[in-house]
Amino acid sequence: MKKLTAGGQPAGILILISGGAGVLLSSAACAATVQGYVMDVQMTPAACMFDSNRAKQRKCLQGYSLNITGLYPETSRRDCETSSSAKLSPIQAKVVARVMPDEHARVQLWQGIGGCVPMNASQYFRTIINYADRLKVPAVLTGQETTVVQQNELNRLFIRLNPGMHSKSIHFQCTSHQAKSYLTELKICYSPNGRYKQCSSSVETQCPSAFIIKGSY
Repeated sequence: MKKLTAGGQPAGILILISGGAGVLLSSAACAATVQGYVMDVQMTPAACMFDSNRAKQRKCLQGYSLNITGLYPETSRRDCETSSSAKLSPIQAKVVARVMPDEHARVQLWQGIGGCVPMNASQYFRTIINYADRLKVPAVLTGQETTVVQQNELNRLFIRLNPGMHSKSIHFQCTSHQAKSYLTELKICYSPNGRYKQCSSSVETQCPSAFIIKGSY
């Protein structure tokens, strides 16, 4: 993913985490309940603008353009909580912080969904890093200037940059402010093996045909 790191320099983001594969915690029953995953990518400048409580968070203070809020399993199970540890090695925690800077939020995320994924915490967050590293983000989403984009054009840019993605693999979420719509979140859908797939009917675009991308400064 382009420029999920702090600061204003464009870059292809991340290194993959190596070593420490860990013990697979899956069971056939658990794995069978996961039909896919939805990765939520937050547009950080817009999120920080709308929520004053976030303004003092690291992702707001250090100029993140985007951050990942979660990789959510599509499952029929209702109770996905886990008491298993969310602790990561220092090296892995540092890499994950590049796209998920709030450690407390990472722990809460794992505790809320860890019971429904066929992975331990280390494997789960490694999967997020791998998906983020593979995802190519149009430059318009990481620029310093606030700009207006057409929904269809942004969708086409994502498809062109990401082989295997199609128009129903990604959906946009917007928030209205003073009669203007700002892009606040992307939802990207994956099959259990990590390939892009068509999102389920529960995942929909909630943006008008044109909306605003809040610049990073």
